[in-house]
Amino acid sequence: MCHAYSITTNVEAIRQMVQTIFRFDVAANIGNLTPQTGVYPDMLAPIIRNQPGFRELIKLRWGLPTSSQALYKQAQDRADRIAKKQGRDLTAEEFAELVRMEPDRLPVLPR
Repeated sequence: MCHAYSITTNVEAIRQMVQTIFRFDVAANIGNLTPQTGVYPDMLAPIIRNQPGFRELIKLRWGLPTSSQALYKQAQDRADRIAKKQGRDLTAEEFAELVRMEPDRLPVLPR
């Protein structure tokens, strides 16, 4: 994916526009968004995320999501390294947590 946009203003201007014109919620932890001439994959960038019943402006890793199969393999590789280091296999719950924590997963943010 090539970069699809640039950020040429500050976070307060974005927040004001999103709240007053589009009437979207703004995530509390969006933080500072510095101007960028190009937003490329794997960079943190503002996006508008659809939620049930509302939309919100949040800051996430920009780019196409990784496939479920690749995320599972990454979690399995990490589980294997942890198991080797600890000298034991991970429980099903521990492995499920590794899968849940993979970088592409969208966080559930407080409203």
